[in-house]
Amino acid sequence: MPERDEPEVIGRRVQRLRVEQGLTQRQLAEPAYTPAYVSTIESGRVRPSDDALRHLAERLGVAFDELAGGRAARLVTELRLRLTGAQRTLATGATEAAAEEFRSVLEEAERHGLAEEQAAALLGMGECGIETGELVEARKCFERAETVLADSPLPVRVPALRGRALAHYLAGELRYAVYLLESTLDELNRGGLHDPDALLLLYASAIGPYMDMGAHARAAQAAEFALALAPQAGDPALVARMHRQVARTLLAEGRLAEADASLVKAAELYRQLQIRTELANCHWMRGYVCAQNGELDRAEGELRAALDMLSAKRAALYSSQVTVELADVLHRRGKSEEAAAILHAVLGDLSSERGAVHSAAAHRLLGIIAEDTGDTDDAEEHYVRALSLLERAGAAGDLADLCRLLGDLLRRTGRMEAALDAYRTGLGHRTAPGTTTLGPAPAQPPL
Repeated sequence: MPERDEPEVIGRRVQRLRVEQGLTQRQLAEPAYTPAYVSTIESGRVRPSDDALRHLAERLGVAFDELAGGRAARLVTELRLRLTGAQRTLATGATEAAAEEFRSVLEEAERHGLAEEQAAALLGMGECGIETGELVEARKCFERAETVLADSPLPVRVPALRGRALAHYLAGELRYAVYLLESTLDELNRGGLHDPDALLLLYASAIGPYMDMGAHARAAQAAEFALALAPQAGDPALVARMHRQVARTLLAEGRLAEADASLVKAAELYRQLQIRTELANCHWMRGYVCAQNGELDRAEGELRAALDMLSAKRAALYSSQVTVELADVLHRRGKSEEAAAILHAVLGDLSSERGAVHSAAAHRLLGIIAEDTGDTDDAEEHYVRALSLLERAGAAGDLADLCRLLGDLLRRTGRMEAALDAYRTGLGHRTAPGTTTLGPAPAQPPL
């Protein structure tokens, strides 16, 4: 925070605002202070306490920071207006433009020591990094936001914590991502901090890591909790746009407090648009469960619903991951050509650093499809690529299954020693302390 102005500067500011408001020194002082004390402040002969300045600021209708340091309340409101504008830009899919807007706000907020606006800009930059797949930079932004918000209550810090967990998850660090999400959920639920939005973000974000680690029961439970907590918003984008326009009008009229309140509503609605991405994970989970139960038609519908929510312009990594699940369902429904086509289309968006588990799943499925058509060389190449990706991510359960597939292929093509090696490797992964061995589930939310 910037240092407070000298007493003489504060005194002149108090006197100017008092005269503008048409107040006497007695009216400004009452009921907590005396007119004589106000007089000494205005003359610059005394350094007022924080309590005195808060009292005077409230009576004068200005922010404490404006009275103490001359920081205009208009600046804070204008920065928040720019933040909601950047959030809207991100919601429409223009990620690079949104990142530049967030960066501009961050620089100005840092110059003026505005912690809340700094954190909001860093969160926005982190979300942009997630969208574009720049996971290291995204994680750094979320970590910086956590540092800025270090003294804030846990629900306020949840978006930054969730963002950091998400960056680790998408980088293939499954166990650490789950640890971050579960420990935060446990602290919220056991501590009585029942913030529905914070809980929704955390439960929805846990679904993907749970699924990749083979913890399907926990994934299903997290999806159930997330859907139960989801707010019922009709079209938040339209309402948010209305609040932004209202804020501009109020700001032009000098009605700063009302403009700020309108911007808070807009920011919340844009945040709910981000939650739509999280809710897509719930449809994804439902689709997965339906597929496991053999309800392939319903599974395809749920997965396509998830893709529609994510859209081609937003959440490219999520879209790619859901596409892999959809391809599996299509293959099982006899639509192998369509499945192979969409898998080849998404492989360019996935890598060992960006969606390693689902990149491996894409190669695994392409291997199975190639085997079905008799192309054993292509199948083996896909299986080997998948093994390499899974070993980096540490997805032990998937590795064991893939070793079985590779062993079967090698055995059918007459390479018995190589097949036995693959089976032994698979058994080693199956018996090792694996990524699917999780601790106790976090405490449940009050639904």
